Amino acid sequence: MVTPFTESGEVDYEGVQRLAAYLVDEQRNDGLIVSGTTGESPTTTDEEKERILRAVLESVGDRATVVAGAGTNDTRHSVELAKTAERAGAHGLLLVTPYYNKPPQAGLHLHFTAVADATGLPVMLYDIPGRSGVPIETETLIRLAEHPRIVAVKDAKADLFASSQVMAATELAYYSGDDTLNLPWLSVGAAGFASVVGHAVGADLAVMIERHRAGDVAGALAVHRRLLPAVTGIMTRTQGAIMAKASLHLLGQPGGFVRPPLVNATETQVAVLRDDLIASGVKLADA
Repeated sequence: MVTPFTESGEVDYEGVQRLAAYLVDEQRNDGLIVSGTTGESPTTTDEEKERILRAVLESVGDRATVVAGAGTNDTRHSVELAKTAERAGAHGLLLVTPYYNKPPQAGLHLHFTAVADATGLPVMLYDIPGRSGVPIETETLIRLAEHPRIVAVKDAKADLFASSQVMAATELAYYSGDDTLNLPWLSVGAAGFASVVGHAVGADLAVMIERHRAGDVAGALAVHRRLLPAVTGIMTRTQGAIMAKASLHLLGQPGGFVRPPLVNATETQVAVLRDDLIASGVKLADA
């Protein structure tokens, strides 16, 4: 879930609650991750993260799973964020691979287990070497799966074969962290999607999952192909949070502005995005 900011850069907490309700009640997302990368967590304070989490829990916590991003490149800081999230009532934690400092696999194991040990919450690991610089190797994931609270992986590594090996060897639930590969992930056993395009086409993604689980692979493929323009528009033209917020604006929803170093979508980018969404059958606010 993106974090709506006002034009002056403050968190729009009322917008946070309205957006959470929209994503759950109208876009059929059965869970929300707050303060992840798409939520611009590198530029929100610890206090803002807690307030955002509490606002989302108040809005939809009775009817959706709310997962709090607690990952940083500092194990002690991640432990503190995890404990705060547990006190606030989070249902689970998202832990991204520590970024920039490029720890070895032993360091990743130490980091993830230390945070998982710090609370009673279930943990979803976020494997995204394109941002973190370090993949979580297959052997490390299999070891981490032995921890009773490490239960899921959001995968943006795009190695479906390696992840298939992990799924075959463990009970980890896998979620596609790359919207361009949502349907392929289902084909190898993923549980669902931790999606950015779900801001605009979440209900369609729910249909894709339902059809695939029911054995209607052709029906799921039809949804996949219809959504190609929307995925292209949100995920490939510039940074995902920027275009997710632009799509919410076109839908009349409170996406708000971004914080530096991100920049808001240009008029040209918004115009192209409008065409992309319309091509996927999305009904815009002014249509």
